[in-house]
Amino acid sequence: MEIAVDKIGSIAVATMPVDELDASNAGEFKRDIAPVLENNTRLVLDLSRLRFVDSSGLGAMLSCLRQLGAKGGDLKLCGMSKQVRGLFELVRMHRIFDIHGTKEEAVHAFEH
Repeated sequence: MEIAVDKIGSIAVATMPVDELDASNAGEFKRDIAPVLENNTRLVLDLSRLRFVDSSGLGAMLSCLRQLGAKGGDLKLCGMSKQVRGLFELVRMHRIFDIHGTKEEAVHAFEH
């Protein structure tokens, strides 16, 4: 999967390229996001295209958070649809991830 990454200062902004992150493509996502995680410590993941996530997708995002955290970095999420936000709240993932409405808010959050 082609993950587009923009840099805003020292912050990488990666855009989720698919509308579903599930068992069928979570492994591919983890493989393709790996170089982004290696080269950056501060990452915003834009989920505006995402409409569905299952436990495999959530696991892949948790893996990103752990990898960045292990080297003193952080991951912020933005642009969640109502459906995806609802799922995050249902499984209490909104307490683990730093979630913002827009890319700009997420980038700005790194500055504080």
